[in-house]
Amino acid sequence: MKILIWHVHGSWTTAFVQGPHTFLVPVLPDRGPDGRGRAETFPWPDSVHEVTPEQLADEDVDLVVLQRPHEEELARRWLGGRRPGRDVPAVYLEHNAPDGNVPDTRHPAADRDDLVLVHVTHFNRLFWDAGSTRTTVIEHGIVDPGHRWTGELPHAAVVVNEPVRRGRFVGTDLLPDLAAAAPLDVFGMRTEGLAGHLGLPPGRCRSHELPQEELHSAMARRRCYLHPVRWTSLGLSLLEAMHLGMPVVALATTEVTEAVPPGAGTVSTRPEVLAEAVRAYVHEPAAAAEDGERARRAALNRYGLKPFLHSWEQLFEEVTHA
Repeated sequence: MKILIWHVHGSWTTAFVQGPHTFLVPVLPDRGPDGRGRAETFPWPDSVHEVTPEQLADEDVDLVVLQRPHEEELARRWLGGRRPGRDVPAVYLEHNAPDGNVPDTRHPAADRDDLVLVHVTHFNRLFWDAGSTRTTVIEHGIVDPGHRWTGELPHAAVVVNEPVRRGRFVGTDLLPDLAAAAPLDVFGMRTEGLAGHLGLPPGRCRSHELPQEELHSAMARRRCYLHPVRWTSLGLSLLEAMHLGMPVVALATTEVTEAVPPGAGTVSTRPEVLAEAVRAYVHEPAAAAEDGERARRAALNRYGLKPFLHSWEQLFEEVTHA
């Protein structure tokens, strides 16, 4: 099939485009949010083709994957008037947990009979109000980076973008107390100046912005993976850390309790429990290695690429033959 999908989340799309189809990714001259084209820092196969809006008008598209509310109108215009869900089969992929008045948050694709709403976690489906729209869950899939954990550095790795701006959502305010348990290496975009913002000595909170191809190896040198996030969807970096063989120390929020089984690390709503777990891994590298092995096995079993692609193939079959 030919599948139209915008480049919105590079890590997630990297797994999605491993499937046996042709993927059309819009590109605009400025390569802005609506036309990023192919990713430069992720391993995308040759089956991913950049297409301009003008080219899309003549493309025989079999399926549209919508990820943001305004993409439906973009698709209609760029596909020469063909309407997603009516003239071309469509699904709406929701990456995020709801914001705002969470128990009553209405999804933009609520009460639709012409598409399927796909969530990436069961938690997200529980909290979004989709009305009468058919919903399903296809959990994340990860392109296995391999078991790389060495844990040679007695530090905790944190992966988060824009921790200063996002603040309490991603648990930035919890980092000072956690940094007392072990030095923190914070990887992600716009992490520079984080130590100063938190009033921490530079040696207790180091910022790193690395290319994707270097990130996994850098994470794997740290003793454990720390996930202090209060309220976002399940972060792919958490699942990637588990694939790397890293033990996990995480807040028991959103989907984390489903993703991290007993024996793969420590999951708690009490930051002091997380701090003690980090401290224990720093002093017991053998225990970190054992828990990391269990984390990797669990991640491969639940979030491996094969079940992810199989679930999407089943949905494609249903949607295009409805």
